[in-house]
Amino acid sequence: MAAQPRRDAPLPTARHTPPPTGGRPQPYTAVILAGGAARRLGGVDKPSLTVGGRTLLDRVLTACPDAVETVVVGPPRPTCRPVRWTREDPPGGGPLPALEAGLREVRTPRMLLLAADLPFLTRKALHPLLDFPVDDGPDAPRALILTDPDGRDQPLVGAYRTESVRQALAVIAASPGPHGTPPGSLRDRPLRTLLETLSVRRLPGPPCPDCDTRGDLAAARERIREHGRVMDEWIAAVRAELGLAEDEPGMDTGVLLDAARDAAHGVTRPAAPLTTFLIGWAAGRHGLDIGEAARRVGALAARWESERAPEGAPPETWAGSGPSGTAEPGPGTPGAGRP
Repeated sequence: MAAQPRRDAPLPTARHTPPPTGGRPQPYTAVILAGGAARRLGGVDKPSLTVGGRTLLDRVLTACPDAVETVVVGPPRPTCRPVRWTREDPPGGGPLPALEAGLREVRTPRMLLLAADLPFLTRKALHPLLDFPVDDGPDAPRALILTDPDGRDQPLVGAYRTESVRQALAVIAASPGPHGTPPGSLRDRPLRTLLETLSVRRLPGPPCPDCDTRGDLAAARERIREHGRVMDEWIAAVRAELGLAEDEPGMDTGVLLDAARDAAHGVTRPAAPLTTFLIGWAAGRHGLDIGEAARRVGALAARWESERAPEGAPPETWAGSGPSGTAEPGPGTPGAGRP
C-alpha cells in the first residue's frame, strides 16, 4: 500500500464518551469513499476542498471518531487522524468497485459506509446507525440507511452488515451489467443495485447535503457563517486543529461562550477570547507548545478566511489557503497500510 502523506506531529489521542442512545456502540469500521472524478467541480480533488477551514474529508472523519478502524478509498491525502488507505484497481470504476476495495480491509461484522463530501455530517446524525444490531435472523435487515428530508435514500450514510455486503456484491457481479457490461465486473454499476440486493431499513435523517457542484460548495461555506452557527463551527474547527475531543473532560466551553456572547452582543466577536482559551487548554492539558498551537490556529483562520472566494472563482482556488491551493497541514498522522 502506498506511503501516506504526513501531517504535523500527532497530538494525544482524543477521548470520547459513548453516544447518548444508551449502551456502548457496537464495534464498527468506517469505510469512506473518497475517489471519483468530480467532473462537475472541474476535476479537482473534492475531498481536499475546505469548508470552514477543514477539508471535506476531515469533516467526515470527525463524525465517526469511535470507529475501530477507518478505511478511506481513494488517493492518500493529509488527514486529521490516522486512517487506512486503499484503492480500487483500476481507479475510476464507480462506487461499487470502490466499496469492494474498502470491504477487503474490514474486519468487523458491521461497517458504516460514508461519502467524503458531506460537510455537515455529524456524530449525532450517525448515532441511530451505531445502534444497528448484527442479527442473523432471516427477516433482519442487512442495512440501515438514512433518508433525506425529501425521503430520498442516502446509501452513503448507512450501516451495513459486512458479510451481507460481500454476498450482495458477489451476486451483483455475477449478473449482466449496464451497457453490455459482462458478468464478473462491478464497474460502472450504480450504488442503488446494492440496496436492491439487500434487505434495507430506512430512517429519516437530518439535512446532510453533499458538495457536487460549485454552487453546493459556495452554499456550504455561506451556511457555516450564518448567525448563530459561525461560533460553533469555528470552535469545532479549533478543537479539531488542536486535537481536543468534543467531550474533553473538565472543559465546558458552552458556559464561557454564553458569557462571551452576552458580553459582546454578537456571535463572531467572542471568537478571539475563546480561541485563546482553547490554545491555553491544549498547552496545559496536552503539553502542546503554545507557539505551535497559535501557528496551527492562525493557519486555520487563514484557511477559513480564504474561502471568501468571489462567486464563480476557478475551482482550483477552493482547496485551501496555501500558495499551491492545498490545505495547510494539521495535527493528524495517517496510519500505515496493512502489509
